[in-house]
Amino acid sequence: MRPAYDLLPVLDGLGLPHAWDVLDHELGSLSLLTPELRREAAALVSAGESVSLDLPLGLIDPPLYGRSAHRHRHVQVGRNTYEDVIDDFNPQSGSQWDGLLHVRAREFGFFGGETSFEQASRGPGISRWARAGIVGRGVLLDIARWAEAQGSPIDPLSGHVIGDEDLRACADHQGVELRTGDILCVRTGWVSAYRGLAAGSRASLAPRCTGLRADAAMARFLWDGQVAAVAADNPALESTPGDPAVGSLHRRLIPLLGMAVAELLDLDALAARCAELARWEFLFVAVPLPLAGGASSPSNALAVL
Repeated sequence: MRPAYDLLPVLDGLGLPHAWDVLDHELGSLSLLTPELRREAAALVSAGESVSLDLPLGLIDPPLYGRSAHRHRHVQVGRNTYEDVIDDFNPQSGSQWDGLLHVRAREFGFFGGETSFEQASRGPGISRWARAGIVGRGVLLDIARWAEAQGSPIDPLSGHVIGDEDLRACADHQGVELRTGDILCVRTGWVSAYRGLAAGSRASLAPRCTGLRADAAMARFLWDGQVAAVAADNPALESTPGDPAVGSLHRRLIPLLGMAVAELLDLDALAARCAELARWEFLFVAVPLPLAGGASSPSNALAVL
């Protein structure tokens, strides 16, 4: 039986709980996605509507955190035949998955304990997630809409911190319950705010965003809630800039708990439709790039209602 967060072994020298002996070292939290849960998620489709959760490539311009912008050109390979060539493409420059090779827990290793990136990257990496895809029950917690309904709207560009208590309150407000194997999607409103910025403001945008609190309580909420993945519409999942006194949610989740994380998903259209239908659950489908040894991937995600 899967142990609770507070019963996980603690990594000596780091003082943080880890699940290296609990989950598959290649699948991590995605090992929760069983055929039964996929069947149950497929049964949620009633309207037959699909909503893309991907931002257009190049919308985040310039890319955040100093990442390079891709260059797209066409190549004529025959009299009437053309192909695309994309150069300098960073899979994390837009809607993305953070794979288990994306973050190492300092000198203690990646998920499972391998300390060498060269050795770890010889494995399947993100391509292991691509074999079956990421298919399950998606749940949207629209924090931006919930906060506004409470009379306390949140500025997505302010670095506001969303705690586990906020996620619980939002779920109660929406009348939705998290279940084992869910893909939890959190809308902070960051993408909507970014779209509203002028081009010059985008270029000078400070690395500050509203997001999840990086503390042990958030890690405990996600682990004990047995989510298969957690996704958000902001650039980092957690709020930025971070607080060294609180720690890094990326480090707690990815190399220690093996959790699949998605960032910069476009949740605006989905949120609007969920509000219209008064339903916050859907079939979530994503197919990461089958890149052997990959540390990340474009999200390639859909919600099917």
